[in-house]
Amino acid sequence: MSLASWFRWNEPPNRISQRNPTEMVVETLMMELSWQTKQAEKQQRERENEYRKIKTGVDYGWLVSYPKQSYDISPGERLQLEDMCTKIHPSYCGPVILRFRQLVAEYEPEVQEVSRLFRSALQEAAEKIKEEEEAKKLARQWNTKNKTSLSLTTFKSRSRISPFISDIKTISEDVERGTQPTRRVWSMPEFRNAK
Repeated sequence: MSLASWFRWNEPPNRISQRNPTEMVVETLMMELSWQTKQAEKQQRERENEYRKIKTGVDYGWLVSYPKQSYDISPGERLQLEDMCTKIHPSYCGPVILRFRQLVAEYEPEVQEVSRLFRSALQEAAEKIKEEEEAKKLARQWNTKNKTSLSLTTFKSRSRISPFISDIKTISEDVERGTQPTRRVWSMPEFRNAK
């Protein structure tokens, strides 16, 4: 047996699999949900133990063995939550987790209520995303309208206005036709009627 097979020098390095960002968001958010569910279950057991201690006056907590996780979200609800997670943009994953943790810390929910708080955090993020998309859409529309109106105003401003050339006959014009125009001083511009 050669040493190269032990060290695996001949094999190409394992690369991290390229996953879709949406899948990573769903996986991250669902992991946070399961962790918060476990924590809520643990806190609920501790509250029940404290209540029993107060009620009986004796601590039998050292005798009790608990299952690792007894509560699980129903498959239908899990699918709905995963579907809601797919609508969350990756940049909102962190804020959703922070908001969810804030809600859990604020309300100290029972195990059954954790998924409802998670759903409300997802809905808040989805509404915020929708509002931002609408704002971007309005901004894009406003920018395109402004570009067209600015192009019209610049087009209008490029047209030249000549106040001295007109087709309207005036009395002073008839009088001036008969006389020769006088030369003006060099500092003054000379305006001639070109006809």
